[in-house]
Amino acid sequence: MNTKRIWANLAVKDVRRTWEFYLKLGFTPNCPTTTTELASFVVGDDDFVIHFFEQERLKTSLEGEISDLSQANEIMFTLSAESKEEVDQWVTEVSKAGGTIHFDSKKDRKKFYDDNAYYVCVFSDPDGHKFNVFYNGSK
Repeated sequence: MNTKRIWANLAVKDVRRTWEFYLKLGFTPNCPTTTTELASFVVGDDDFVIHFFEQERLKTSLEGEISDLSQANEIMFTLSAESKEEVDQWVTEVSKAGGTIHFDSKKDRKKFYDDNAYYVCVFSDPDGHKFNVFYNGSK
């Protein structure tokens, strides 16, 4: 077997809200528009695909329950940043777009990372999917 691509399929309550949120963050649409069942984006230099399915639609495909992200986590994606300033920009833009900032190196530096090499923020989208924006200053 030779898998050539992998992508993520996540559940959301409101596909239109998800579409607008990720467009505000500058994500690249994988299709020209969204539907009531799917918003799809490509991320990064290798065009990783994230599909955001309306939760009942994805539930049918999973043949099981959808995770309650207010109670637990399913996955955290890590997005690379080129600088500390870019991480700070993510914090600003996510907040403006309606996401939740859980950790911000600029404000919470002493909670994590005693050295100066790593600079991060952790945020969630309106449905609770978590992302870590990561800058490694030691490179």
